[in-house]
Amino acid sequence: MSGPGISVVVCAYTEDRWDDILAAVASVRAQSRPALETVLVVDHNQALTDRLTEEFASAGSRAADGEVRVLSNSGPRGLSAGRNTGVVAARGDVIAFLDDDAVAERDWLRWFAAGYDDPRVMAVGGLTLPVWASGRRPVWFPEEFDWVVGCSYRGLPPGRVRVRNVLGGNASFRRTAFDLTGGFATGIGRDGDRRPLGGEETELCIRLSRAQPDAILLVDDRAVIHHKVPEARERFAYFRARTYAEGLSKALVARSVGAAKGLETERRYTTRVLPSGVARGLRDAALARRGGARRAAAIITGTLTAAAGYAAGTTTPHLAAGSRAAGAMGVPPLERSREWGRVGAAAPAQAAEDPRPARTGTRTGQEAAG
Repeated sequence: MSGPGISVVVCAYTEDRWDDILAAVASVRAQSRPALETVLVVDHNQALTDRLTEEFASAGSRAADGEVRVLSNSGPRGLSAGRNTGVVAARGDVIAFLDDDAVAERDWLRWFAAGYDDPRVMAVGGLTLPVWASGRRPVWFPEEFDWVVGCSYRGLPPGRVRVRNVLGGNASFRRTAFDLTGGFATGIGRDGDRRPLGGEETELCIRLSRAQPDAILLVDDRAVIHHKVPEARERFAYFRARTYAEGLSKALVARSVGAAKGLETERRYTTRVLPSGVARGLRDAALARRGGARRAAAIITGTLTAAAGYAAGTTTPHLAAGSRAAGAMGVPPLERSREWGRVGAAAPAQAAEDPRPARTGTRTGQEAAG
């Protein structure tokens, strides 16, 4: 097998997703380009850790379809620390991340690996498609806001394109990216069932581009995963909560890396993609097509609630951190045990403050949301 060895990290936190977790792991083990290993990181849930450990304790977990290792999150509760735990433990030269309620298509890792033929490429993301629990997209739900449910959204160009940041649930990074940045910032992003914050991968990618200005970050829409959307997230109440939380998240990101870079992509999204979506919805309404007016209204509502969240996070910073302290966001050094070797940790504060501009190349508007 040519190309880099790829470790896949799957972060889990609840037994409610047991079948989804097993499906995610099975999709990794069925790849046309085999993964070096799958690292399952459990977020402070001993019962789930024990159950998964027993599930994958058989000799089959070390068979040709890839070893599966189960670990406990060694940092504070939350997705960022869970991912950092996986990075520390992973053995691959490239580390890919897959959501615990998603399944990857068979060539997912093949397309990721192809992106790293260029040594300047430091991250490759893919296309995330929604699988609606109800069996179909809610008629009012605009494709421009599919990021609300963790999926790729209308406004992204097709093909393999250069981006500011990748989407964390379907992404891969060279190990050296973490040597440069120190890992995902804690105090930002998801924390179990708390307020649905995001943005940790955006913040990491911006710091990465500052630490290595010639770094290339790509999205290849041939690297496809299918992400489950539970019924609770098909409701308008969740839509509003998630868009508001996204505004809070962007306030955190902007405070970390500066508003110029932290909101660079969002400006294009709000001035071009969203107005086009509103116009499309109104046109559908004029043609008596079902849901057009409601989609236009949802875009306007989502935009306003995200703006309100950003304003609240900027003027009242502690809101963005929820029950966590406002000053808790930081990038802890990633160090490995002697058994695993070491992941170096460049001083993250210096990387975040590096005044050199990132080389942008062809930008796409990737990730209006975390």
